[in-house]
Amino acid sequence: MSTVVGIARSWIGTPYVHQASVKGSGTDCLGLIRGVWREALGEEPAVVPPYTADWFEPQREERLWNAARSHLLAVLADRPYRPGEVLLFRMRDGSIAKHLGILSKTGTASTFIHAYSGQGVLESSFSRPWQKRVVARFDYPIV
Repeated sequence: MSTVVGIARSWIGTPYVHQASVKGSGTDCLGLIRGVWREALGEEPAVVPPYTADWFEPQREERLWNAARSHLLAVLADRPYRPGEVLLFRMRDGSIAKHLGILSKTGTASTFIHAYSGQGVLESSFSRPWQKRVVARFDYPIV
């Protein structure tokens, strides 16, 4: 999965822009996952419909999680973390899952790459508070 991490790192510095997915110009967290897909696998598997910044939280719909299950390979919870995994986060207890990142480094100084509102694409510490927010993990379907 080092290919995925390398591609994700090439997006670092891209500004945060809701619903965008253009390296260097703008992206959100889903746009980063989509952009890595295009570079690693080619054409995206589906057209992404417009979505709100709250990810349909008032409707209590897990649209992001459902889409991830449709296009990525679910990782069993007991498998050790691996670089290149797509991480799905629940930002608050009781809310829907609505943030994505890519695990870039494991071990004592674990990191992940994500697009964060107000900051753009960056590599952050995969600290205990972030780890506790992970609700699902996925692999890209790379052969």
